[in-house]
Amino acid sequence: MRETINITMEDGSVLQTKLNTAVSDLLPSEKSARGLYYIGALINNEVSHLSTQLESDAKVRFLDMTDAQGWRIYRSSATFLLSMAIEKLYDGKMFFSVEHSLGTGFFCRFGNDETCLTSSEIGRIEDCMRELAEKKLPIQPVKIPFEQAMLDFEKQHQKDKYKLLRFRNPAYININSCAEFSDLSHGVLAPHTGMIAPFKCIPHECGLIIQFASQENAPEIAEFQHQPNLFNIFQEYKKWGRILGVRTAGDLNEVIADGNVANFIRIAEALHEKKIGQLADRITARKDDIKWIFMAGPSSSGKTTFAKRLAVQLKVNGLDSYLLSIDDFFVERDKTPRDENGNLDFEDIETVDIPFLHEHLGKLDRGEQVTLPRFDFTLGIRKFRDESFQIGKHQIVIIEGIHGLNPRIWDVLPSEHIFKIYISALTQLSLDYHNRLSTTDNRLMRRIVRDHKFRGNHAIDTLRMWPSVRRGEKKWIFPYQKEADFTFNSALDYEIPVLKMFLEPLLLEIKPYHEVYPTARRLMEFSSNFLNIRASMVPPTSLLREFTGKSSFHY
Repeated sequence: MRETINITMEDGSVLQTKLNTAVSDLLPSEKSARGLYYIGALINNEVSHLSTQLESDAKVRFLDMTDAQGWRIYRSSATFLLSMAIEKLYDGKMFFSVEHSLGTGFFCRFGNDETCLTSSEIGRIEDCMRELAEKKLPIQPVKIPFEQAMLDFEKQHQKDKYKLLRFRNPAYININSCAEFSDLSHGVLAPHTGMIAPFKCIPHECGLIIQFASQENAPEIAEFQHQPNLFNIFQEYKKWGRILGVRTAGDLNEVIADGNVANFIRIAEALHEKKIGQLADRITARKDDIKWIFMAGPSSSGKTTFAKRLAVQLKVNGLDSYLLSIDDFFVERDKTPRDENGNLDFEDIETVDIPFLHEHLGKLDRGEQVTLPRFDFTLGIRKFRDESFQIGKHQIVIIEGIHGLNPRIWDVLPSEHIFKIYISALTQLSLDYHNRLSTTDNRLMRRIVRDHKFRGNHAIDTLRMWPSVRRGEKKWIFPYQKEADFTFNSALDYEIPVLKMFLEPLLLEIKPYHEVYPTARRLMEFSSNFLNIRASMVPPTSLLREFTGKSSFHY
């Protein structure tokens, strides 16, 4: 048996070390060149705790919070620290849940819907977190027998975790433990509490925002910017989840296992239809003014199906609509801007031929007839449609694209003629009360399935492209969501159990030697918390069909 193993570091150097050496023993220093703690490691591309023992030859890269994987460790660790502080202050008698993301922080709620914490109480929570951080208490990943975990969570009245484990059966359960506090593990945490700074607790509504440093500018804490539209949408759907009794993955699994999911699907779809119908009524009330509906949202929000369903509801109200894509006004491929690496940047607004677009919008708004373009993405050139178009009486043009809310796109038109919509998938479900479901991961799952099914892309290609897509969203979409007159939440609480059946075979093709393996692994582990729902149960008009196929709409 070998007594030594070879470890290849990020710079290509090879170290020889003893078998079962802790990866932390190979750290060149406690902090990176930017003065940030190393809080985890990639061992053969698997995100690992620094206490992990090396059992064979491996490639190792250390992570601080400026790395995407390290930033996830940092945020999860800060949430763990918050949970630990609340347990310490309230002795387990205060209900606490991490509700959803908001900007670069997480919104957290306490007690029931009427419970409001004062600023001084939130100050006490932050002070307690800082005291725990100063003590540099070790956070240890621990495996405990499944039966013991179930008994512990039941005894502690943590029904959310008990329900989640009800439909899982590993011999051992992973938990994270610190001092006398422990919580179900959904990933790697920092080795000790002193590594978790910076953070800030901000009073917000009846709860608090735990505000993080941004990945790009760590360790500076990002300034909190209130986003009332998004916050209100999240709260509306969270309230809806509480009414139906489905707030966590465990709750949903019980609905599936009990054979009640068909009715749950009908209710979820009815909520979408009701919201779209209400929106159509609102637009119809201004039919003498509104000529244009501009719509934008991040990748895989379901913009296309939403536009088609809105068109149906407008028709019910006696309004015709015409669907138009900003993408058809792209500059030709040789004029497409490039990013800092010299690659074509299709997210940049200069990809749109804005003067050409304004010319057509202006003519149509004045009642003139035009011949509209259709962009050929295969050849990268502009073509024109055979027929001409003119806006008719009581007809509205629905125009969608990632830049649809950017004033540079629509400021050529009279403001009274415009209605603006922002759409995104803002799921209200959580894994358990302390671990939210990432809306970004939800959209990524949608995109992987759609890209494979309709664009012939392998999951590895979608994952490789995703960081660029995210950079484009942060620069070109999210800053303009405040321009919207209406925000639509396209998330469906039942969708992950449907998507996982398409997703898992695609992710299994991604191996540890692929650079996107950590993300594929995370999505696999995340989706394993849900029972399956057959795709045949999804209605043909559902927004989800845009991603899984067999929609009754033509795309």
